Amino acid sequence: MDKKPKITGKVVAVQGPVVDVKFETMEDVPNIYNTVELDTVDGNCVVLEVAEHMPGNIARCIALKSTLNIQQGTTVLSTGRQITVPVGDGMYSRIVNVLGEPIDNKGPITGVTGEEPIRRALSGTKVHGTAARLVGKLDVLESGIKIIDLLFPMVRGSKTGILGGAALGKSILTLELIRQVVKEHKGSCVFIGAGERIREGNELYYELSKSEVIEKVMMVFGQMNEPPGCRFGVVMTGVTLAEFIQRQNKDVLLFVDNIFRFVQAGAEISTLLGRVPSETGYQPTLIAEASEFHERVRSSQGAGGDITAVEAVYVPADDLTDPAVVTLFSFFDSVMVLSREKIQLGLYPAIDPLLSSCANLDPDIVGKRHFDISQEVLRIFQRYEELRKIVLVVGIDELSNVDRTIFDRARKLQNFLTQPFYVAEVYTGKKGEYVEIKDTIEGCSRILTGEVDHMNEKDLYLIGKLPVSV
Repeated sequence: MDKKPKITGKVVAVQGPVVDVKFETMEDVPNIYNTVELDTVDGNCVVLEVAEHMPGNIARCIALKSTLNIQQGTTVLSTGRQITVPVGDGMYSRIVNVLGEPIDNKGPITGVTGEEPIRRALSGTKVHGTAARLVGKLDVLESGIKIIDLLFPMVRGSKTGILGGAALGKSILTLELIRQVVKEHKGSCVFIGAGERIREGNELYYELSKSEVIEKVMMVFGQMNEPPGCRFGVVMTGVTLAEFIQRQNKDVLLFVDNIFRFVQAGAEISTLLGRVPSETGYQPTLIAEASEFHERVRSSQGAGGDITAVEAVYVPADDLTDPAVVTLFSFFDSVMVLSREKIQLGLYPAIDPLLSSCANLDPDIVGKRHFDISQEVLRIFQRYEELRKIVLVVGIDELSNVDRTIFDRARKLQNFLTQPFYVAEVYTGKKGEYVEIKDTIEGCSRILTGEVDHMNEKDLYLIGKLPVSV
């Protein structure tokens, strides 16, 4: 029996990462999201993903690798399939690119059980996102980080956004969460490096190796120097690996650093394809693209494990009203906003509790005592902000005794909710600590009731749990 003839086309135009490929007939033009391959003049294989069909049997494609040295008229081979990536336990501790190819100089990947396409249509049979609240028991995932466990509890199958501008500690917080989940909960992680610096990826790899958690982490990178098609697709590759772990009836924590770069790459692709931007300047398909990824981060409701997402979101110029940031808000169950003011005060992690929010902070999920104490902490912080402005003008001596007590306790709480991180030991000079939720609640309760009023607030800075006798 004769083999089916290979479908080929010719390169007719190259504009940056956009390549136009002409085929003989309309039937030969590959489907949207299918891949085609070609070789450059210096022998490099370049994979292209079909993005649009143009008049004249032309497929407009987005390159997933550099288009340098592609010549007009080069023969292009249609693969007849979408991007597929290898899955299996052999992917643990390895670093791959958007195509699932190893980029860690450790040789071929072994222990692979098959390949899966990175894009898929949702079956609609599973509950996901906030809808997961309607059924089943919600299980709180203890992070060991005081301020997160107290005010922004993470629930299995939920999505958490860590928002902040440049140099506010998004990557450090993400790294600490990976360490806690793998070390303390024996969980599995998938880390997606989307559009961030190569240096950060390098530091992440060696930090995970040093922490001895890399054996349970799969890593996918599409960094700042890659074409936009790579930075966009790498997020889909990562969630495909997470779905594989989920089907093994295991819980998986999916980290994305940085989901804003994914949106940004989509805007670049949209501009390169000549689409008219929306009023906000971003791509007209912004919500659809963000939904395509987030709809796959979901709870299986007993039919397997849960995918719990933690996503770092770069906030351009610290502007929380940026259209891309606002769009991402709608997908998160919990939003933690990092504050430059907190960084300047040396409060780490620099989460601003008054700007942040969490839908999981509910008495039915965390229990009545936890909920009541968290609400009292937020009330004290709110009052502290009002008093702080007064103190700046008239001084602390002009406050009433009640207000001065609130002011002092708020400062103690602020310091108590700082924490020495394992991954930041080299910066702080203090050994990292894991604090259980019950110890966090007990510590806050003792501060609120005045048990530690006699202590100096400095003694509560960067400590773990509150000592039994103070």
